[in-house]
Amino acid sequence: MHTDTERCVRAVRSKDARFDGWFFTAVLTTRIYCRPSCPVVPPKVENMTFYPSAAACQQAGFRACKRCRPDTSPGSPEWNARADSVARAMRLIQDGVVDREGVPGLAARLGYSARQIERQLLAELGAGPLALARAQRAQTARVLIETTALPMAEVAFAAGFSSIRTFNETVREVFALAPGELRTRAERGAEPASTPGVIALRLPYRAPLNPSNLFGHLAATAVPGVEEWRDGAYRRTLALPHGHGIVALSPRPGHIACRLQLTDPRDLTLAISRCRRLLDLDADPVAVDGQLRTDPLLAPLVDAGPGRRVPRTVDGAEFAVRAVLGQQVSTAAARTHAARLVTAYGKPVEDSEGGLTHLFPTPEALAGLDPEALALPRSRRATLTTLVGALADRSLRLDAADTDWDEARAALSALPGFGPWTVEVIAMRALGDPDAFCPTDLGIRRAAEHLGLPSTPAALTARAAGWRPWRAYAVQYLWTVDGHPINRLPERPEARPSAVTPTCERSTP
Repeated sequence: MHTDTERCVRAVRSKDARFDGWFFTAVLTTRIYCRPSCPVVPPKVENMTFYPSAAACQQAGFRACKRCRPDTSPGSPEWNARADSVARAMRLIQDGVVDREGVPGLAARLGYSARQIERQLLAELGAGPLALARAQRAQTARVLIETTALPMAEVAFAAGFSSIRTFNETVREVFALAPGELRTRAERGAEPASTPGVIALRLPYRAPLNPSNLFGHLAATAVPGVEEWRDGAYRRTLALPHGHGIVALSPRPGHIACRLQLTDPRDLTLAISRCRRLLDLDADPVAVDGQLRTDPLLAPLVDAGPGRRVPRTVDGAEFAVRAVLGQQVSTAAARTHAARLVTAYGKPVEDSEGGLTHLFPTPEALAGLDPEALALPRSRRATLTTLVGALADRSLRLDAADTDWDEARAALSALPGFGPWTVEVIAMRALGDPDAFCPTDLGIRRAAEHLGLPSTPAALTARAAGWRPWRAYAVQYLWTVDGHPINRLPERPEARPSAVTPTCERSTP
């Protein structure tokens, strides 16, 4: 979009927040770059130039605006709708892969040479992987500086910098302030975290956002010990490269309040990335809802509650296991099966603020389970053990950041017990494919019949062609036809999900 100068100028003049993250405005006279919705008086057109990423602005010698803080913009929704090498590279960089594994590690994950990845990113984003990772490190450093009392040396290494000198130089160059000055500015009027060791931050998103199905779904399907709804927040444990964490996410006007407790602050970048992916915060609801409104039968659902997101997951392997456990049973039964696995094979954690007790077990931990100990039909035991084995030996990869959606579908379909419904649900929520669609879902078929849409899978799929590439979002709207708990927030913060009939022919994972 940054090449369409006229459109970018209109967005800047109207201070349109919908375009935050799509492009950045660099001002030639002040050498500052801003988000489109920056509250200052827009510069003259001849003094504006546009870049596709904050990293490209920084590489061109511009520094971040202190008013609009463009480094905190929502991520570009473009990477959510694509699974090509550039989109996967961007998701991996956001996960901190370059900091942990370097550019060769990034290239190896994508199956390309480092030179080819560099060329593709430069062509589309105006910056290579090192520059993009540097911008990510600068933002992580800013969060740690402003929200924790960590010494600057610890902030530097936690953010991924190789030396304190590089950390100081980067912060000064990007923000035109020394690290100490950033902390001093943040302390004025800041609200300190109520618990030591808690990192409190705001996760931005593009409006509108409807929290009902998003948090309602996560709360209604929460696995005891791993997830809970408490005091108006969805809380869960996170398995991270350097340790573990506990996150609490609460819907607020204009942002999601995020409270993170990490055993190692080096995991902050990945933890934030996973939380954003879990809540689908980089989506462009205006584009999604605009497309779905073109169907006159779907439009009333969109108008009744615009901004629905797809509730996703923090770990693809975890979700796949839960999807198998939930096949053809109620939501309550699926939660019970998952809780038993968590107790038996999950790693214990301590939670001083709630009732979380374990990390969800890894595929490696589950690889040694005794199938006979599972209270499941024999066929489903075989499905689960085969899935766990494939995940453990990495012959099946379900990492949302770098997995090719079509390859993953083919690999899942080849496993015993994986029909179209299970494959598409995993593609939708674990892999993040915005066009995943499950026409055989019982809740979808009931909604279709109620609305006057075709109710047979083949006919409904043909009708849904007009919803592409946002069919996963159409599923969220269709599920609202039935009044199930996944479509609403719990009435009481401590309320436990009830044993309800799921919206699907299998349980809602």
